[in-house]
Amino acid sequence: MSEQRVSIEFQDGIADVRLTRPDKMNALDPAMFAGIADAVERLNGMPGLRAVVLSGEGRAFCAGLDMASMASGGSGLDLGGRSHGDANLFQQVAWGWRTLPVPVIAAVHGIAFGGGFQILSGADIRILAPGTRCSIMEMKWGIVPDMAGFALWRTMVRDDVLRELTYTAREFSAEEAVAFGFATRLSEDPHSDAMTLAHAIAGRNPHAIRAAKRLANLAAEADAPAILAAESAEQALLMRSSNQIEAVMANMQKRPPNFTD
Repeated sequence: MSEQRVSIEFQDGIADVRLTRPDKMNALDPAMFAGIADAVERLNGMPGLRAVVLSGEGRAFCAGLDMASMASGGSGLDLGGRSHGDANLFQQVAWGWRTLPVPVIAAVHGIAFGGGFQILSGADIRILAPGTRCSIMEMKWGIVPDMAGFALWRTMVRDDVLRELTYTAREFSAEEAVAFGFATRLSEDPHSDAMTLAHAIAGRNPHAIRAAKRLANLAAEADAPAILAAESAEQALLMRSSNQIEAVMANMQKRPPNFTD
């Protein structure tokens, strides 16, 4: 990974991904942007991957932009160019988690400000430690959220709540994040709980899990006829497949399933 900004440990089908700039509370500098984008690309091609847990080392998940570093080294980055499909580099570090074929679980503690909050929003499931401080902070610096936040938040939170938090840049708690819809639930040990959940997901038919994520992503933007057609198409591919038959047999025989990727 770029300048040791991101680490990936892979075991039992689960990628344990960590932001590794703890001395700066995992703030986003050019190397961190590159490291996260590289991690997403690596995970996209990882054989046997069934789930991802995303967290930050040290005192915080991610404190947002490293303003000093970006001012000195990031001014040449292209905001308009679509370098990663529909997204630019800044957007990819959040949006990329949504486009991974497997579920991503964010385990969040300490601080999740600005870009860091947008990164956690890219996860399928978001587990926060009590006391985590959150903010859609960009307005504090006279800018708008531009790391895929609006594309992600539209399925999570009421429009008026999102507008208030964006316009004011005010800080809000993990408990509020759950109430608003940004976070899934609280945990005293979010990383441990995220890993437990990842193992549960990894124990399901991997083709059905990937199909379910495709359907969940589609539901955010498609109309009902398109969703209904997609449901039928995904189910037709799954029914009587080897992994689907194995799921049935394992349940009937009360044994762990043996799925293939």
